Formats: sequence, structure tokens, C-alpha cells
Amino acid sequence: MTSGEISRIANTHHSWQKGKDVDGYENIPSYCRSASLEEVRKHGYVLTPGRYVGLEPQEEDAELFEDKIERLVFKFRKQQAEGTRLNVAINGNLESLGFGGWG
Repeated sequence: MTSGEISRIANTHHSWQKGKDVDGYENIPSYCRSASLEEVRKHGYVLTPGRYVGLEPQEEDAELFEDKIERLVFKFRKQQAEGTRLNVAINGNLESLGFGGWG
């Protein structure tokens, strides 16, 4: 976390403590929201942030789910194969340096 992010969080908290009308606090979707005690009570006192803060609006994904999964699985399998190839190369290099025998 950067110092700028920490400052943003601290400033938001201080604004919230002072009140909405005093220091410009506002609810920001996917970042902060001031929930009432009644609202928290309705959710059984569960304080999971996503329940109150929500998510930023997402762009509509025009790619069909089945096509996307197929594409991502193919990419994942290629990355797995590359990982295996690199592991073999690394183990070979370690063995040539006298550090073999680890499995």
C-alpha cells in the first residue's frame, strides 16, 4: 500500500467522523459507505465490506461465457506447459552445479 493510499483512507475516515455535512464525506461505490446501525442489524451484524460498499460498475462483456472459458483454459494449459519446461530447465541447471537430488 502506498503512502498516498494510506492518506486517502485516513482522510476519508476523518471526513466520515466529522459528518457528511461538515467535511465533504460522501459514499463512493467500491470504496466507502456509511451504513446505518439499522442496516447492519438487518444483515445480522455481518460486516463484510462488499455487502455495503458494493462494486464499481463493470463493462458488459460481449464474449460468450463458453468461448471465454475455452480461451482461458487454453491459455492456462499453455502456461502450465511452459512452467513445466522451465522447471525441467532449472532442475537441470541446478544438477549441473552440483545441487541435484531434491526430487
